Amino acid sequence: MDFNMKKLASGAGVFFTRAVQFTEERLGQAERTEPDADLERLAGRADVTRLWTERICRQTEVLLRPNPGVRMEEFLYEKLDRTAPQRPASGQLLGRHMEDAARSLGPELAYGRGLLLVGACEQRLGRAEREFSQVSAVALIGPLRDFLEGDWSLITKERRLLENRRLDLDACKARLRRAQAAESKAAVSLSTQPDFQETRPRNYVLSASASGLWTQEVEKAGDELQRAQAEFDQQAEVTKLLLGDISSTHVNHLRCLHEFVEAQAAYYKQCHLHMEDLQKELAGSAGGSGQQGEQSGGGGDPPSPPPGSRRARVLFDYDAADASELSLYADQLITVYTVPGMDSDWLIGERENHRGRVPVTYLELLS
Repeated sequence: MDFNMKKLASGAGVFFTRAVQFTEERLGQAERTEPDADLERLAGRADVTRLWTERICRQTEVLLRPNPGVRMEEFLYEKLDRTAPQRPASGQLLGRHMEDAARSLGPELAYGRGLLLVGACEQRLGRAEREFSQVSAVALIGPLRDFLEGDWSLITKERRLLENRRLDLDACKARLRRAQAAESKAAVSLSTQPDFQETRPRNYVLSASASGLWTQEVEKAGDELQRAQAEFDQQAEVTKLLLGDISSTHVNHLRCLHEFVEAQAAYYKQCHLHMEDLQKELAGSAGGSGQQGEQSGGGGDPPSPPPGSRRARVLFDYDAADASELSLYADQLITVYTVPGMDSDWLIGERENHRGRVPVTYLELLS
């Protein structure tokens, strides 16, 4: 207990000394040790890096998640160390509304078929957007946050420790100057004393004793100054090494920036392909509607689906392995039916003017 009290008192004394030194510097009543120019240059570059890293990270989050409510919710879940619920992208919600509208209006209408096609495309665009957001969060936002929460926190800690070492050093310098001034004053007072054999020998003895005490105080202050200077120099080197690592941080962030650009380019390319496919499907649907209208105007009935056919929703994207199969996109609505002799793992699927075999495991049969 006694040891803890002594340690607490010592820590309080150091804190008070630093506070006094800091206050006197602010008031212009104490000298301040300035760091070398190289350290100042490295510190300035580090501060600029931290500033723009925070801004880029924050604005990238705005780009990927424009809704501030969603960003706040994810922030709270992150602070609570919980996983945020998966939210569909805006395009996916729009696609679902369009498909629901098509089922309500009737998919046999031209407008209904158009809503189905556009809705399926919007869902594909929404999934591509979610994938892009996930990849970007790992490629760019994650490394930027790691720097701010890891490397920069360590740099800030070491710079704060360097500032404390500087305050200790300047306090020791001030203490040494005061001790030297008192020693000089005591020496002058001693030299002006009259012969101690004539008058006041006791005063002379006291002056000599005070001069000796101040000499010891100067020696003690000099030792403390040397120790404080060594600690300051050592901490300055440690801080300079950490600040110098900002160059490697720039290299790492540049690599992350390349990955982000590649992900963004792949995302826009995928969106462009989806839109081209949608334009072709809409054009084919418009042509089929015109032919159907002509046949209806001539008195003929529109072609009906085969007996036993059902509607089905595509669960996953599927690329046809050969000409006998039908390529599918997730969330599409197609017509499926069986034919005699076909394997139970396959169905015949029809989508607009295309027909082919589709795997049952990729479908959700609707009533």
